[in-house]
Amino acid sequence: MKTTTNTLYNATPSTQKADKALHIAAVFWFLVAVIGQWAFVYYIIVHFGGAAINGDTASWNDSTIAGHVPGDTVGNLVFGMHVFMAAVITFGGTLQLIPQLRKRALALHRWNGRIFIFTAYMMAIGGLYLVWVRGAVLSTNGAWAITLNATLILVFATLAIRTAQARNIPAHRKWALRLYLMVNGVWFFRIGFMAWIMINQGPVGSTENLDGPFDLFWAYANFLLPLAVLEGYLYTQKRAGTKGTYAMAGILVLLTLLMALGIVAAFLFMWQPYL
Repeated sequence: MKTTTNTLYNATPSTQKADKALHIAAVFWFLVAVIGQWAFVYYIIVHFGGAAINGDTASWNDSTIAGHVPGDTVGNLVFGMHVFMAAVITFGGTLQLIPQLRKRALALHRWNGRIFIFTAYMMAIGGLYLVWVRGAVLSTNGAWAITLNATLILVFATLAIRTAQARNIPAHRKWALRLYLMVNGVWFFRIGFMAWIMINQGPVGSTENLDGPFDLFWAYANFLLPLAVLEGYLYTQKRAGTKGTYAMAGILVLLTLLMALGIVAAFLFMWQPYL
């Protein structure tokens, strides 16, 4: 995320301070997100990749729903590719958000962007296959939530391509940011779920089949809430006054702290046991 000076009024000292606060909050969010997402990539490579190399794909079931199904060669291949692409898109997505990379290595930014969008398409389609054909989901609510997430990925990826082709860079960046959040729905689900457990000291409102009150809410909010925050951030950059800018900065800092809590908990209790 990148903060720009409000162009609708003169940049007074108080406005500049508010803009700087928002910029710092956005950078703070990004740095924490990079740490958490690269930890997730490490977990994917070591756990899933290591099992595949050792010929022990059955161990995928230790941490996933129907990761390996005996006799289902196509389904197992789709799952393996889906997980591999999750690592590619998570790592590549963070690189796309680095402004220095866009400025100093534009060719790399563009090629990485092409890989990112292609992978997003494949992941969305693969996710729909795993849910509706393979049944890799615990509840109907979860299936429909994943379907909405996949649909938004396909839509946002298409709009990111079209705006790039039209050389509408401001619009392209907005759609690319929205796409980035959508493809990280699985990551947001895990860290948000673990943050909730840490705050409540237990899975309040959650069940083993993920059909409790919190589960029903978080199935959709794990990707719609980050999207709503992004829209608020983009709105604040152009239209909010000083108070609104400070408020948005405060919201970002608070959510980043919650995100950090979820990252630490997810690493300790969800990922580290399989490393």
